[in-house]
Amino acid sequence: MDPMSAPVTIRDAVEADLVSVAAIYTHESLHAYSTFETEERPLGDWQHKLTTGDPFVVAVDGDRVVGFAYASPFRDRPAYHRTRETSVYLHTDARRSGTGSLLYAALLERLRAAGFHTALALIAMPNDGSVALHVRHGFELAGTMSEVGDKQDRMIDVAIYQLML
Repeated sequence: MDPMSAPVTIRDAVEADLVSVAAIYTHESLHAYSTFETEERPLGDWQHKLTTGDPFVVAVDGDRVVGFAYASPFRDRPAYHRTRETSVYLHTDARRSGTGSLLYAALLERLRAAGFHTALALIAMPNDGSVALHVRHGFELAGTMSEVGDKQDRMIDVAIYQLML
């Protein structure tokens, strides 16, 4: 992200954003443990996210998508209908720029406006940047699941952060 450029714009995701969204997520899937995906997600999965009614926002720098955040159902049981799991991903160029915080503020605003009650974030550990982002937005540690992920030749803990909306 060029520090001399106009401020990043946060807006609802549209179909034209999805190739960039997929590229950011694929990088994380193949090279990081911020997601437990291990291969590229089909574009159709991202297209489906646009139709669910759950918030899905992008950060745009000029005409380039540099990050995104979305909410999805926590589990498929009916009693969880007021709980959403949140996710945020940034292009490597947009990290430590405040873009993640802008995305999260917009996502949480949309969740509140839609009447959701609880937001959950599952964070692969260690991840000081993601923990700081969530704490900055009012999330609190609800617990840690030890060694539940197996990626990149290591067992990974997942911390659960919760925000009452």
